[in-house]
Amino acid sequence: MEVVKVGPLDVAYECPAAGAPFAGVIVLHDAVGLSDDARRITSRLVGHGYAAACPDLYSYGRPKAVCVARTMVEMVRGGDGTARRVGAVREWLAARPEVAGRPVGLVGFCMGGGFALTVGARGGFGATAPNYGRVPKRAEELRGICPVVASFGADDRMLRADPERLSAHLAELGVDHDIEVYRGVGHSFMNDHRGGIAGRLIRTYDERAAEDAWRRILAFFDRHLGGAPLDR
Repeated sequence: MEVVKVGPLDVAYECPAAGAPFAGVIVLHDAVGLSDDARRITSRLVGHGYAAACPDLYSYGRPKAVCVARTMVEMVRGGDGTARRVGAVREWLAARPEVAGRPVGLVGFCMGGGFALTVGARGGFGATAPNYGRVPKRAEELRGICPVVASFGADDRMLRADPERLSAHLAELGVDHDIEVYRGVGHSFMNDHRGGIAGRLIRTYDERAAEDAWRRILAFFDRHLGGAPLDR
């Protein structure tokens, strides 16, 4: 995995060794940032046959603490700045010779899950996978969204109404979707922050639910992005 500069953002990038051209996927990390967990997720997608890019959403300026705060505020207000920067990453990824115009998808977690919806609604993506991301109040805010595969935890108190709201929005808009609410798990159940401060504070990873969510995501992406899984 290499880290490259795309506009103002640092982007962790990796692609399979052979078999190009590949469909692309952009990984939008959770509030922890470009962590070991985000890198593992990126590599997992590569192992499934995708060229994967994970932008550090906090790397567009200094001091970093200010970028973190601004990005958090953007998440609540619609994320215009983040959407533009991620859009530039999409253009860069789609233009890579190993992608060569193949479709590009999105997958996001927590904060990144919310951005995976708002960015996905701006066009240019073949599918998006928002995981426990905040859903806009009005369906109109998602008009133009690509097909959606979403996962939530039933015990997530922050987002209790969001799965039903998302389902209603997508049904109203006529968008293909797969939404699952997993019993017995809460927020961030797919993020495995091992060690460090994040690992001590975020202990919500649930392997059973996470693996089933990945099964659904990869099947959905294979259908909409035309991926070529390497692990089958």
